[in-house]
Amino acid sequence: MCFGTFDLFHLGHLNYFKQAKKLGDYLIVVIARDINVQKKAVFNEKERLELIKNLKIVDEALLGDKKDFLKIIEQKKPAVICLGYDHHITEKDLRAKLKQRKVAARIKRMKSYQIQKHKSSFIRNSLYRNFS
Repeated sequence: MCFGTFDLFHLGHLNYFKQAKKLGDYLIVVIARDINVQKKAVFNEKERLELIKNLKIVDEALLGDKKDFLKIIEQKKPAVICLGYDHHITEKDLRAKLKQRKVAARIKRMKSYQIQKHKSSFIRNSLYRNFS
């Protein structure tokens, strides 16, 4: 299971999915809800969900819970939770939260992919510079 906003989808996101897919045989991608996105997204949650659902590598894509990001983990019970290299939660903190809820899942931090080029904030800033 992977988590993210996936706004301005790029090769870094695809690499994240490829790394995660190698750890199992069924890839679930959870898309952040608009209300939980820290920076204003270009595309809304339904548009981002539609894009991710249509990627061949993704077996299932769905929107996360608006208030409790662990709820979807409890429902889907993934064997492995894959965190992006820049995901704000630490493995230690997530492991503790899962333990409280009696959820057993391995937690793996994925590696970055050409972050100087393939990072949403860089792409967004470049677009703003070029079109302002």
